Order: sequence, then structure tokens, then C-alpha cells
Amino acid sequence: MDTRQDDMRRDLDASLQARKELGKEYESELVDSFLSRIDARLDARVERRVAERLGPAGGYDPAEGPRPHGPGRRPPHSRGSGARVVPIVSMALGIPLSGIAGGTSGVWGLVVCWAGIVGVNVSAALSERRLDRAEQRRAGTARSEWD
Repeated sequence: MDTRQDDMRRDLDASLQARKELGKEYESELVDSFLSRIDARLDARVERRVAERLGPAGGYDPAEGPRPHGPGRRPPHSRGSGARVVPIVSMALGIPLSGIAGGTSGVWGLVVCWAGIVGVNVSAALSERRLDRAEQRRAGTARSEWD
């Protein structure tokens, strides 16, 4: 049997012996204590497995947890990804949508199609800008309190 299983068995036996000695009035406290020890062991096991999978290059240290990328900042790989992806996808989808809209509805179909594409791009740009300002406020680097 594994030493961890032996430790768990000893903890369970100790909890059962304490319940016999203390009586039913302390049963819920004993169960809570045993479950908290199990929870701590599970947390340690998960931390160890995450550290094994990610390693030091993965931005994870089990003693410190995930490494932050600055106060209130998103990781660098996701920074501005929406601002770059949305226009590219819009252009890629805009070409066939323009053909469909123009072929079925004429000029008004094209106008509606491109108004929707522009709306999506403007919305993505504004939300990215809003996120950047919120990060600046959290980091304390905003130019003024009105930013």
C-alpha cells in the first residue's frame, strides 16, 4: 500500500477513535477536520500535477501559484488579441457575405452587410479600449482620473 494511503488510513482511524472517545456531540467537528485534511492533500496533489505539466517555463510555481504578468494585467499572449483577430475574421467573412448579400438583395444588402461588419469591428475596438483603461486604473498608470 502507498504511504499516502497509509497516512489517510491512520487519519481515518484516529478520527474514528476520537469519535468513540468524545461521543456524537463532536462528530461534525471530527468529520470537518478529517475532510479539511483530505482537502489539503488533494490541493497539494493538484498543485504538484499542475507544476509537473506546466513546469517552470509554463509560468507556474507551486510555492507561489501562477505568476502574474503585472498588477491587474492580462497575460501577454492574450493582450490585444481581440483587436487583431476581429478585423481579420471580418475581412475573411466579409467577402463571401458581400457576394451573398449583393446577389440576393443588391446594393441595400451590401449596405446592411457592411454596416454589420463595421459595427462588430467598432464594438470590438471599444471593448478592447475599455479593458485597457480598466487595467491602467487598476495598475495606477492612468493619465488622469477621467481616463
